[in-house]
Amino acid sequence: MDRYQHRKSEMKITLTDANGSVMPGRKVRMTLKNHEFKFGCNIFWFSEMLKPGLAPERREKLEKLWQSWSGVFNFGTLPFYQGSYEPKEGETKEEETLRAAKFLSEHGIQLKGHPLCWHTVAAKWLMEKTVDEVFENQLFRIKREISAFKDYVTMWDVINEVVIMPVFTAEENAITPLCQKMGRVGLIKALFEHAHNMDPNATLLLNDFNTSEKYRELIADCLDAGVDINVIGIQSHQHQGFWGLEKLNEVLERFESFKKPIHFTENTFVSGDLMPSHIVDLNDWQVPEWPTTPEGEDRQANNLMTMLDELFAHPLVEAFTNWDFRDGAWLGAPAGLVRLDGSHKPSYEALKQRVKHDWHTDVTLQSDENGVVTLNGFRGEYEAECDGMKARFVLNKTEKDAKIVLA
Repeated sequence: MDRYQHRKSEMKITLTDANGSVMPGRKVRMTLKNHEFKFGCNIFWFSEMLKPGLAPERREKLEKLWQSWSGVFNFGTLPFYQGSYEPKEGETKEEETLRAAKFLSEHGIQLKGHPLCWHTVAAKWLMEKTVDEVFENQLFRIKREISAFKDYVTMWDVINEVVIMPVFTAEENAITPLCQKMGRVGLIKALFEHAHNMDPNATLLLNDFNTSEKYRELIADCLDAGVDINVIGIQSHQHQGFWGLEKLNEVLERFESFKKPIHFTENTFVSGDLMPSHIVDLNDWQVPEWPTTPEGEDRQANNLMTMLDELFAHPLVEAFTNWDFRDGAWLGAPAGLVRLDGSHKPSYEALKQRVKHDWHTDVTLQSDENGVVTLNGFRGEYEAECDGMKARFVLNKTEKDAKIVLA
């Protein structure tokens, strides 16, 4: 049995030339160019690459990083943490982020903004406002960001880590008191409704690192209250070691009952020493150096493939985002698929093998007397090529017949 059959479709395709004539008895090559499944990674460093006046040697390093990144991923997460995106009220990083979003979108990368509201990396200047003013600011922010990026960013983490939000004490912020006043569901409902109004076509996520019953109950309460959650976001930072398939499947079973798409939004495997198990808040682990090791790199690759194979086999999982791409980012961890010098780790090569080879369709078919071929392959964007003539089309879940014009 093919455990990935649900990722595939069959389509009867009629080949026609530029004059509209059918093309019988012709060989045509069908090649998958972009998966329907979202293979993703955060790409917070990208805006620097497009920065005017950047030193040539720095730009060259970032361009090499981009070549590696784009060699495997079709989905990127851009940073919208208010504390860093808007360090002073009204002074945002819109220009540089928009430049990055436009470039990535034009290069076939689907984009998500992360996050619109969160109690961590929150703007310090919000502390000077009343709770009501903070709420108005969050609504204003949602309108501003979604409106500015509507043409390029199709997906948003609307609000992040709400399970802990009203009881969060590690850092004083203005969002926790807002959540305390409005309640978890009240705040989520208000922000989601506003985001939907700003862009009815956007895909909106609720995202959390808490994968327990508390998160399931919160989602259920939100749905009962009429909140239109498009996608359930699940974080899986595994700095302390792989969850294992038993826990992974427990998490999947917990959230699949909602029959909604599931995105694994932030997945981490380190390729160095594991973080000690007694650490509760990952941010508490601060070490001067956290190097990658050969043994750790093999472990990282094996863990990543074991997890991704399982997720790709689950029909509700539609996206997987690795966190980070290069070592030394969040917590200084060796969590990247490439090392500090940009060289590829085994995890990068293993992921590329899956995406570009194992889960790939590249077949040559011959049309019948009516110019029809039957394609069975992984869903996504395809290129058809016949005697130098080409056409692009999409193999999706619903359409069973198509006509393409080769020119």
